[in-house]
Amino acid sequence: MTMLRHLLPLALVLGPLAAQAVPVTVQLRGPDGQPLANAAVAVEVKGRTGKTTTAKAEMGQRDRQFTPQLLVVQTGTAVNFPNFDTVRHHVYSISPIKIIDIKLYSGTPAEPIVFDKPGVAALGCNIHDRMSAHIVVVDTPTFGRTDEKGQLAFDLPAGEHVVKAWHGGQKSPTLQSVKLDVPAGGGTVALTL
Repeated sequence: MTMLRHLLPLALVLGPLAAQAVPVTVQLRGPDGQPLANAAVAVEVKGRTGKTTTAKAEMGQRDRQFTPQLLVVQTGTAVNFPNFDTVRHHVYSISPIKIIDIKLYSGTPAEPIVFDKPGVAALGCNIHDRMSAHIVVVDTPTFGRTDEKGQLAFDLPAGEHVVKAWHGGQKSPTLQSVKLDVPAGGGTVALTL
């Protein structure tokens, strides 16, 4: 009974917030109107921004390529770089958000790398020039990658939010900001970068 007495006020406060979320599909399009597949999308919802201290992710190397080609993580995420190949790799990045230099190695490095600044980190292998990938770091727990139709589904509260997006075809390593108006009934919202 004591536990219930403490949980009831919490349920009364959080219940209405959860009930306000509606399913919304964001469709991201380029300037030419074509869908942007494999783009990083982050939605900044009031009260949901910030860093994490517990999230973990993986940017592997398999068949002499990074997998995935695009990894989206929240600021503060610890990223491991396992090498599943029989050859050694030398992973590096000279991006402003994170300098990385994991010299020739096989297996998994002992320490993950914590991505503590938002932005885009371009990765490469100093041994295999054709290997490249990107890690997009965002200041919100609401993020993902678009599918082949340029779409990504979220449960969001109705109202105005900010979408930050990036895709490999951009000339700039900066996430672009676009206003997102989520209708009360949810649905699909098309955004153009």
